Amino acid sequence: MPLGDLERDRMNLCDIKTVKQIMAMFHLTFHKEFGQNFLTDRMVVEDIAEECCADPDSTILEIGPGIGTLTYELALRRREVISLEIDRGLIPVLQYTLGEFDNVRVINEDVMQTDLEALLRPYFEKGSVSVCANLPYYITTPILMKLFESGLPFEYITVMIQAEVADRLCAVAGSKDYGAITAVLAYYGEAEKLFTVPADRFVPAPKVNSTVIRIRLYHEKPCRPKDEKLLFRTIKAAFGQRRKTLANVLGTGFSELSREQINEAIALCGHRADIRGEKLDIAQFTALSDVLYGMLNS
Repeated sequence: MPLGDLERDRMNLCDIKTVKQIMAMFHLTFHKEFGQNFLTDRMVVEDIAEECCADPDSTILEIGPGIGTLTYELALRRREVISLEIDRGLIPVLQYTLGEFDNVRVINEDVMQTDLEALLRPYFEKGSVSVCANLPYYITTPILMKLFESGLPFEYITVMIQAEVADRLCAVAGSKDYGAITAVLAYYGEAEKLFTVPADRFVPAPKVNSTVIRIRLYHEKPCRPKDEKLLFRTIKAAFGQRRKTLANVLGTGFSELSREQINEAIALCGHRADIRGEKLDIAQFTALSDVLYGMLNS
């Protein structure tokens, strides 16, 4: 949809007074249990809508539209927007703030309970689909894992999340922020930080800053383990106790193998006996899980 006609006379959903007036109009209050924090910096919102994917003819799955601040900018720039909103009270608000668009579909559902394949099948048939969301801090990881594990061929997942979580998701092997979720994400795609958003750009203001990250999903994964579940089991075991060596934590996570077998598996992958799990990248975890697979199935 072209920007021109709507740019001349548009509702400013980033203005604090406007946000409060709309909430008052519909007799609504902010719900902490849904992690509701609304952006009040229009430039940030516009940047997210611009950077979330490269194709203007794509469909965007938005999670948690709130009052429609980001949805509005997405609708201006993308073919279609499908917004999942868990808070039933916000549905009439979204009908009001997004009423001028015919390319937005708002659905009152919890993304964690939604059959994404069934919902998005018609849109994948039309072209590319990406995800864009300002995610509640308390449920960031479960939502990302739901998206990854859906197996759907999303082009990008662009999310605004707690800054320290973004540090973990974008960390490199061997760094202090690198953890199990970092390695798992690296199996599905490649994450990059776009920019940081100070806490004072939200209403109500959270206690920490946020960071926008963009994940490019692999259509052909560079790592192909013999057993995907075993790869994730290996990663989980490796980060079970960060201060212990990989041999020790794998001994706990794979109790069916002897200590000699664990040491042999690590050695076969070319690692020192005292290496720690956080030193391994996703390719090295894949190689290790494949060796363990051979031992478990011999």
